[in-house]
Amino acid sequence: MGKPIQQQLFTEYILSNKENYYRLAYSYVKNKDDALDIVHESICKAMISLNQLKKAEEIKPWFYRIVVNTSIDFIRKHKPIELVNEGTLEFYNPVEDTYQNLDLHKALDSLPPNYRSIIILRYFEDLKIKDIATILDENVNTVKTRLYSALKKLRLQLKD
Repeated sequence: MGKPIQQQLFTEYILSNKENYYRLAYSYVKNKDDALDIVHESICKAMISLNQLKKAEEIKPWFYRIVVNTSIDFIRKHKPIELVNEGTLEFYNPVEDTYQNLDLHKALDSLPPNYRSIIILRYFEDLKIKDIATILDENVNTVKTRLYSALKKLRLQLKD
């Protein structure tokens, strides 16, 4: 009887927070379809291992962790392959980017993945440091240190 209630709670939680998870996945892959695939795959992974969830209040950090790990796995599997040389790019006329703050997004993309994850979870998803530590399976002090290092790197990049 516990399992159907757990599934129902999980379903309600996912439905009420789906935009957050899509936005999180999109912040990693910068592609609508890939972000949707990541969210879908994350939900499938979560449904398979739903019995590992002990308490209802653990759903949020547990599922964030699944989405983050699935996003990172996706990036690893789909690393871009350079097919053109610099000379070819001179003739390429890209469509205007729609980011509101392109410099910030470029600076974020240049951070190592573990730093970028912390910045995204803290400032874009508005999570507490304790929750970020749980999601990333890191010590709270490690998360704080990486957060401050990441902010310092961002400040330096944005100054230039």
